[in-house]
Amino acid sequence: MTTHYQTFETEAGFCGIAWNEVGVTRFHLPVSDQAAIERSMQRRAPDAVPGTPPPQIAATIEAAKRYFAGERIDFSDVKLDLSGADELFRSIYAATRALGYGETSTYGTLAKQLGHGPEVAKDVGQAMAKNPVPLIIPCHRVLAAGGKPGGFSAPGGVTTKMRMLDMEGVRVAPPRPAQQSLF
Repeated sequence: MTTHYQTFETEAGFCGIAWNEVGVTRFHLPVSDQAAIERSMQRRAPDAVPGTPPPQIAATIEAAKRYFAGERIDFSDVKLDLSGADELFRSIYAATRALGYGETSTYGTLAKQLGHGPEVAKDVGQAMAKNPVPLIIPCHRVLAAGGKPGGFSAPGGVTTKMRMLDMEGVRVAPPRPAQQSLF
């Protein structure tokens, strides 16, 4: 099965998408340098070759452009190929895809929703860190306990996560300092 990829520009920067006959296999959030996105796509999808997207992929690209232009977009109908993920991660990704625009959850809540105890919250975090298609599987909508941002492994780290949430109207408070002033 051949995997293709294409890079494209959005208002937030250059993105990349890879796909095969089953669906989207990779998505790369925006970076400012087109050469960097090209290198990243070749590294993350080494067997992929540049290609012209079929209609469904072209529609996903246009939806991503509209999302980063500030439009409310739902990616839940985008077909994915997550065959490289294990069963637990696929169930975590499915639960995450159910989070709508501007809706958040926590690592622990997703674990509980899937019928697991709090120990699986770490697995949820690992699944988010390894998410091959951020934005389409909206890992930016998964927060740490107490509404804290948690981590984000995409370019720009937590700052990117906060910007995406802000675009969706979600306000996440910065973490409280470890030491409190008496005054």
